[in-house]
Amino acid sequence: MTTITVIDEAENPLHRAPLVENGRTFAEVTDLVARPAERRTPPSWYMGLGISIAILLNLGAMIGYLVFTGVGVWGNNSPVGWGWPIVNFVFWIGIGHAGTLISAILFLFRQKWRTSINRAAEAMTIFAVMAAGIFPAIHVGRIWVIYWVFPVPNQMAMWPNFKSPLLWDVFAVSTYFTVSALFWYVGLIPDLATFRDRAVKTGRMIAARIYGLFAFGWHGSNRHWLHYEKAYLILAGLSTPLVLSVHSIVSFDFAVSLLPGWHTTIFPPYFVAGAIFSGFGMVLTLMIPARSWLGLRDLITLNHLDNIAKILLLTGTMVGYAYSMEFFIAWYSGVAYEKYAFLNRAFGPYYWAYWTMIFCNVVTPQLFWFRKCRRTPWILFTASIFVNIGMWFERFVITVTSLHRDFLPSSWDYFTPTIIDVLTYLGSFGLFFTMFLLFCKFLPVIAISEVKGVMPEANPHHGDTHHAPGQHGHAAQGHVAQGGVH
Repeated sequence: MTTITVIDEAENPLHRAPLVENGRTFAEVTDLVARPAERRTPPSWYMGLGISIAILLNLGAMIGYLVFTGVGVWGNNSPVGWGWPIVNFVFWIGIGHAGTLISAILFLFRQKWRTSINRAAEAMTIFAVMAAGIFPAIHVGRIWVIYWVFPVPNQMAMWPNFKSPLLWDVFAVSTYFTVSALFWYVGLIPDLATFRDRAVKTGRMIAARIYGLFAFGWHGSNRHWLHYEKAYLILAGLSTPLVLSVHSIVSFDFAVSLLPGWHTTIFPPYFVAGAIFSGFGMVLTLMIPARSWLGLRDLITLNHLDNIAKILLLTGTMVGYAYSMEFFIAWYSGVAYEKYAFLNRAFGPYYWAYWTMIFCNVVTPQLFWFRKCRRTPWILFTASIFVNIGMWFERFVITVTSLHRDFLPSSWDYFTPTIIDVLTYLGSFGLFFTMFLLFCKFLPVIAISEVKGVMPEANPHHGDTHHAPGQHGHAAQGHVAQGGVH
């Protein structure tokens, strides 16, 4: 009998912590992820959805009031022509960056720990971009002619100004949303087929038909997996440059101007680091309660939270460095207006906003130098809330403090938001959380097929104790013989 020696990667050669805890099997992983969609919906979910929908209806009411009354209902004034709408737009676009980073870049770098959090992060990206898109549309004033920003034929023979960074936003954000939605949906297809098959077995035929419609006839053949993996890899490659380009282009809204405090080349990398920072903060804000309420502690482990905290520490440090460099460059430039703009940020009328930003974005992440803080859920959740608050204040400081005192002291004014500003911003959270709660109830929050792929059982030589002489380190061996296994 001839023995064929197959060299394969060893299981956990560095003895890393398991990505799925408590020895869960493939079947148990599927049951855990499918349970929210199959079990009776708890009253707490209905309560949360009701609150979110109420806040969402408030958003609709505020937009309706704005359209019928005009932008004078906001706190925007002269010279603060950009107020809360642009602040909120940049905030929500930043929230969406963690999903693409986790899904695309970590996938290309073969980081297996991403598999338990990538699906929810991708969904978060889509919902955040939806919330972001509202604000530029209503900020134009005449929302009924928003289609003018697109290069479509019209009766006025009017074309957008392609030299305007505001138009670059339209293309960048719409491309980002399209690719992110495709990436999310393609990853969902195998799991939708799993939900379809489970619904058929339990007699839930309406659910089976709906899941089957969106599963595109998936039945897990080798041909399906081959095409799926190619498509997933291509979309990951397309998404990766978008992480860098989208928020760089958003930063160009400010950086290409001549206004002190905005006209700086540090904005693109500074905005990208800040976007990743705020995005991962929101991932913690969502996933820490979700892993508890949905019973997913064995799949979203403390090791996952630990890794996210380390990324927050890195990006928070980068953001802090950018803050210090802004002051250094303002001093080094020798431009009096630039110096004043940054001194005004730190010690002017909005000093409280600036130092809130510094505390939340620079001081808070320093907790993550300590392992105990990185692995204690309530500390992580509290810190993530501070990160979200701090990143909103960063956008507020950049926008408002650079505008409220311009070159002419006679036009200086203090920006104060109105109740309409506040309610519109809160309403965007209603849209975000309504979509996220519906996602948690009806779709797989965790990528079942990807989690199974990184479990030890996925290795064809799992449990094989036979090793050939001379095979050590990063090679494991299975013996497959003609007619049997040795």
